[in-house]
Amino acid sequence: MRILIIGGGYAGFYTAWRLEKRLRPGEAEVTVVDPRGYMTYQPFLPEVTAGSVEARHVIVSLRSHLRTTRIIAGHAVAVDHAHRSATVRTNAGSVQSIGYDMLVITAGAVTRRLPIPGVAEEAIGLKQVEEAVAIRDRLLAAFDEAAALPPGPERTRLLTVTVVGGGFTGVETFGELLSLATSLLRSYPEITFPDLSFHLVEAQARILPEVTDGPGRWVVRHLEQRGAHVHTEARVTSARGGHIELSTGETFDTNLLIWSAGNGSNPVIAQHTDLPVDDRGLLRVRADLRVGTDEAPVPDAWAAGDNAAVPDLAATAPGALTVPNAQHAVRQGKHLAANLVAHLRGKTVRPYVHHSLGTVATLGMGKGIFQYRRLVIRGPLAWLMHRGYHVLAIPTWERKLRVLLVWISAVLFGRDIVALPGVERPRAAFLAAGDPDMLPPSRGHIGSGTDAGARELIGAGHAR
Repeated sequence: MRILIIGGGYAGFYTAWRLEKRLRPGEAEVTVVDPRGYMTYQPFLPEVTAGSVEARHVIVSLRSHLRTTRIIAGHAVAVDHAHRSATVRTNAGSVQSIGYDMLVITAGAVTRRLPIPGVAEEAIGLKQVEEAVAIRDRLLAAFDEAAALPPGPERTRLLTVTVVGGGFTGVETFGELLSLATSLLRSYPEITFPDLSFHLVEAQARILPEVTDGPGRWVVRHLEQRGAHVHTEARVTSARGGHIELSTGETFDTNLLIWSAGNGSNPVIAQHTDLPVDDRGLLRVRADLRVGTDEAPVPDAWAAGDNAAVPDLAATAPGALTVPNAQHAVRQGKHLAANLVAHLRGKTVRPYVHHSLGTVATLGMGKGIFQYRRLVIRGPLAWLMHRGYHVLAIPTWERKLRVLLVWISAVLFGRDIVALPGVERPRAAFLAAGDPDMLPPSRGHIGSGTDAGARELIGAGHAR
């Protein structure tokens, strides 16, 4: 039995990990196709942007933890399930056809990018760790540059950060970056708090739809009390050259534009397979995580994670789907592995049911919010709950320990505030040979031609 898993994110990694523990020797061969070769623990990406977590500590190597699984570094570009074949383009550029007996799709979603002028050239997403590192380095480099300038429009532009999207990722990233920028003022006496300008833009009437109205309004007030600008019922209509224009008529220049305006379906899954998808491009999935419907199941095809429309049996609303978050993806991966083994052995598979453990978000160092039904906790306790939950949720004890050690060192010695913008252009110093006139600018607009490395990071962030 050949099992092919497309995607090595939460659901894919946990499916393969559990299969290795449950399968008998020789019972099945498991292959995982993923371009990166590691799982990214995305809930920690906002803290990576703020330097609260080390970038490499939020990723888990597939090869280090999947001992008997075959790993193929590449992209699945098409699936012909009728003939049990997937076309894969490896990272080296070769194209190969992989046969399988059973298919598991856990490719995940991509950042939803809208056709707004300037967004493709200026914005950075937040799906991958490379994007989080680039965001952190650009903010730190902007402080270095702004400290050498007199007060004025250019300094203001350098210290203006705009986050588009008021969901959990956007709000957590916004709060963490605001916390980082505020703490940096101690190290930059040339810069004062009024020089900072932080904008959160959300198209809906409220932020954080995952919590109820009261806590959502509290988060807005909390951010505004910290000096932030929260624009609700506002859309970005243009971002050309870093000049932001909103549908409300407001305009301002920004140095850093972060795009977290929701998820979009994976285009390969939505357009290049013969599997059933809904009107949003998500795979139609039954409650037991088999692809298809109760009336028309697709044999030997399973799916989970952000790119699967999984029925939420724990919800009271009819037709509800599980929300695309780590809490569900991890549990779906584990459940999918158990169902695959049960199916292979002719046993009964079980429907996926998970009752929410509540929602928790960090809003910066020592600040957070938690809600479970009517229970709402705000402030330092919620922040500690956020850290406690996610350090327990990140896989492997080795990663848990590394994250804890970084947090302890940050408490004792503060955040590391060194930027490494040269990582985006690793050959620049070698080619310049010490001549400062030959060195490229330390930063610049992503679309300006001086920041090709950062532009490549954007492309990597939308790879799957």
